[in-house]
Amino acid sequence: MNSVLNGVDYVVLALYFLVIVGIAVWVALQKNKSTDDYFLAGRHVGWFVIGCSIFASNIGSEHVVGLAGTGFQSGTPMAHYELHAWIVLLLGWLFLPFYMRSGIYTTPEFLEKRFDARSRWFLSLFSIVAYVLTKVSITIYAGGIVVSELMGIPFWYGAIGIVIFTGIYTIIGGLKAVVYTEAFQTVVLIFGSSIITFLGLREAGGWAQVRATVIAIHPDHFNMWRPMTDPAFPWTGLLLGGTIVGIWYWCTDQYIVQRTLAAKNITIGRRGAIFGAYLKLLPILIFLIPGIIALALTIQQPEIYSVTAADRAFPMLVTTLLPTGLKGLVAGGLMAALMSSLASVFNSASTIFTLDIYQKLRPGHTDKELLNVGRIATGVIVVAGLIWIPVMMRIGGGVMYQYLQNVQSYIAPPVTTVFLLGILWKRVNAPAAITTLMAGLVLLVVRLGSEIYYQTDIMAGTNPGGMLFGFATINFSHMAIFLFLFSVALCISVTLMTSPPDYSRIRGLAFGTLTAEDKAAARLSMTPMDMALSVVLVSIVIGILSYFTG
Repeated sequence: MNSVLNGVDYVVLALYFLVIVGIAVWVALQKNKSTDDYFLAGRHVGWFVIGCSIFASNIGSEHVVGLAGTGFQSGTPMAHYELHAWIVLLLGWLFLPFYMRSGIYTTPEFLEKRFDARSRWFLSLFSIVAYVLTKVSITIYAGGIVVSELMGIPFWYGAIGIVIFTGIYTIIGGLKAVVYTEAFQTVVLIFGSSIITFLGLREAGGWAQVRATVIAIHPDHFNMWRPMTDPAFPWTGLLLGGTIVGIWYWCTDQYIVQRTLAAKNITIGRRGAIFGAYLKLLPILIFLIPGIIALALTIQQPEIYSVTAADRAFPMLVTTLLPTGLKGLVAGGLMAALMSSLASVFNSASTIFTLDIYQKLRPGHTDKELLNVGRIATGVIVVAGLIWIPVMMRIGGGVMYQYLQNVQSYIAPPVTTVFLLGILWKRVNAPAAITTLMAGLVLLVVRLGSEIYYQTDIMAGTNPGGMLFGFATINFSHMAIFLFLFSVALCISVTLMTSPPDYSRIRGLAFGTLTAEDKAAARLSMTPMDMALSVVLVSIVIGILSYFTG
């Protein structure tokens, strides 16, 4: 296996790692003395670092390569998910004030304060299992492939090496080490990927030429609005189902929310979310568009540019367009994508385990003991993710990736319902919350079970008929809509059939329970600049949606 990097590239890559080590050492020297320090970086993180951390947590190696591959193969429909930038604004304007007012460390903890301990236990255990089986293992798997291809080393050397390096600074430095290294990694990732877009456009003759070249052969490639009956990208599913999944991911998942909780007040946290929302728009330009550029180049100059599989689009651009030195920089960007996502999930999973599970089972521990448990939990999660990889490899990367996309659409609806209704409507009670979450788990199992049962028929294109087969073959994004509507109806029904909650106990945790002081503090946290920037971002999103119409 040969490396695509040479001596100068390795020097650039080594400098990248030295900076990461330097940041981690700087954080370690400051020491983590309390759970606030270790799990929430002392609640003193600035808006710039929060925004970078939100972006870097979202972007992994599989995101970079996969989004470019989608742009190459299918065009712009998946840009709908990158335009979830407006949903990141919801985190800052709607959800974050309630989270920070409650003084929580984790989103499952919010469910206990708003409802009861059963909802907290459900989300805590579910999140830990999901992190290990999805985020940790997938990120390690994709990162191992990226490292092995770039450096010409065996897969397991790359996977284990990058995990050990990331795990060490995460265990030692906690969230502070994660967010500050992510701020640097974001700059590297954006700069390196932007170079790819610039050089690719120059080589292909500019944006107008790229459009003309691709549309001549693939007329629908620049259309984000596919018909409702489109089997892969129905606009209804991408817009509505995608929004449901987006609210779950951006506004309720500890993986993202923990970054904003590290702010010293709501204003800083919200501003970090707004900055993160602007950064969220960039993947269209620096990942999706390069995939389309790669397609244009293969059409224009097939003797020079060749892509054997869609996911090879981004690596092809790296190896053919970049001169020596810049390859090392872009390799650093890919490493940054991998390490930032991995560090985020390590820290978030250990936070949930330590504070939502261990501390509940064995209360009364000192901060020092909890910090040690958090570090041990991180190590265990790392090992568990590594152990799961061989299972994933037997299943097959492509199948697993599609499985993950589907499973998010089934996980999100009940969780989105409980958080959203719990904040918007004070009448929602604990029985409604746990019933909705449990019913969502049952439907998740039924849907996945039916998909597996009918997998042979689905792959062969045969239709054995029956209600269960119909349930198994509904487009996954449409399924998110149906499950959400069911969850909302169930939550409201159980709420109205049972007693209202004790409003004095949930004061400040839902609209209708806010005191005059809460409302005054909320008004003071809003600034004209933040409101204006939010309006501008929404306008940009609408403009992009309008531009890519065919």
